[in-house]
Amino acid sequence: MNFDEVIDRRNTHSVKWDACESIYGVSPDDGIAMWVADMDFKPPQAVNAALADAVEHGIHGYFGNDAPYKAAITGWMHRRHGWEVDPEWISTTHGLVSGVGLCLQAFTEPGDGIMLFTPVYHAFAKMIHANDRRLVECEMDIEDGRYVMSLDRAAEMVEGVRMIILCSPHNPGGRVWSEGELRALGQFCADHDLILISDEIHHDLVFKGQTHHVLAKIMPEIKDRLVTLAAASKTFNLAGGMTGNVIIEDAELRRRFQKVHLAAGASPNRFGILMTTAAYSQGEDWLTDLVEYIDGNRRIFEDGVNAIPGVNAMALESTYLCWVDFAGTGMTREEVNARVQEQARIAPNHGPTFGKGGESWLRFNVATRRALVEEAVERLQTAFSDLQ
Repeated sequence: MNFDEVIDRRNTHSVKWDACESIYGVSPDDGIAMWVADMDFKPPQAVNAALADAVEHGIHGYFGNDAPYKAAITGWMHRRHGWEVDPEWISTTHGLVSGVGLCLQAFTEPGDGIMLFTPVYHAFAKMIHANDRRLVECEMDIEDGRYVMSLDRAAEMVEGVRMIILCSPHNPGGRVWSEGELRALGQFCADHDLILISDEIHHDLVFKGQTHHVLAKIMPEIKDRLVTLAAASKTFNLAGGMTGNVIIEDAELRRRFQKVHLAAGASPNRFGILMTTAAYSQGEDWLTDLVEYIDGNRRIFEDGVNAIPGVNAMALESTYLCWVDFAGTGMTREEVNARVQEQARIAPNHGPTFGKGGESWLRFNVATRRALVEEAVERLQTAFSDLQ
């Protein structure tokens, strides 16, 4: 795969590129879109071949016989993560944000507290509010340049909390949680009778020297309160397929989820199923090359922004989402945003949308061709050149 290929995504109904002007004031004609978490790369050829075959066939009716699709998922989890998944554990949702909403409805009631370790993926808070649950933000500490969950702080805030939603690996900080950290969190949930939703959508995008631990694999003793969210969408750039997997081992917990899922009248997206099956069946070599390429991009970006006085990028262990702190510049958030968006012509995600602890940060998506990453670094260094 040539990840340096120039692919113009403008005017292709791409949220990332076609909406960056209306949201950030950055025209895609002269700007660089570095916000939405999708990649500017084509997926494995097998994915597009599967879609081409479907188009050639020409009839796009309801999807049936999901056995090959589920076999592709279980095979992937076995090969890549050493996790043995029964096909019966898998429910397919219209993306994983939808899966979060269904979990909130299945396992909590309006007014219940839902805890997040912030800053964290902004859609969690949106779904909590949309479902009339109470958001409880447990701000993380930074130790040795990495986020750390404080379970002592969580214990002080747990009254009225019914569920914790974990991002593993972490978005936006890129942390790959250690086995010890995950075990401690799992035990915390058992001790306080909490449902634990483990969103592991970034679990394949882990850099050399790091190991992602599937929570369900290392803590089967909490299966009666554990839900795992996974998808091929981040791994293979298939977000438009709107296909997520909610994996629940415990039969009673699964029954409660499936009852709400059925009530929503949801059914699988035919094209998402086809893409997921092809990617999980034939995409491993592509993924190996992708992770190496992104690792190179994030090193270039981190080194480049860290050269700006007062700016600090959190060292990524996973994902393609660089999390950068501008607090050391002494500038207000508005001043920083103006320099990044109006001068550098870059559209990143604003840190406050990720919750407490994100106030001075911006998130930059480096899953694009290397020349654009290098250009983004040059633009940022120029925009803050008076600090040199």
